[in-house]
Amino acid sequence: MRKILLSVFAVLLLNLVLNCSSVPDQNPNLKRQWMLVAFDGFSKDQLVAHKAEMNLTERIVDGKIQASAYMGCNRMSFTTEFKKGGKVKISQGASTMKACQDMNLETSFQKKIETMTKYTVEGHFLTLSDEQGNSMKFVAADWD
Repeated sequence: MRKILLSVFAVLLLNLVLNCSSVPDQNPNLKRQWMLVAFDGFSKDQLVAHKAEMNLTERIVDGKIQASAYMGCNRMSFTTEFKKGGKVKISQGASTMKACQDMNLETSFQKKIETMTKYTVEGHFLTLSDEQGNSMKFVAADWD
């Protein structure tokens, strides 16, 4: 009887772990440097001029990627957790404190990045989006 109960418990535990939505997605295509190509009314030329990028190649701790971003002035850091089902959780970030002439892109990015709740990877493109229809589209930096 004890062996049967232990077997049932093991199966239930394994099922719970495999189906849990908080298990991070192990998509190797995420761990890249991403260049921002579409965001919040900024032109692609503006994004390129600011060298707008998000780096997901940093270290992983407890299934969370220690990420960074640059939008032309300050270096930002935050934690990303990519989950099954196209869900993402992004922590409130920290930033260096330089005052720069044009900080509109950086300010807008900082406000929106932590509201993103969904992601998709299609080919060399990463799209983050929120529940209100706002989105950020990135292209892999190593793709020509």
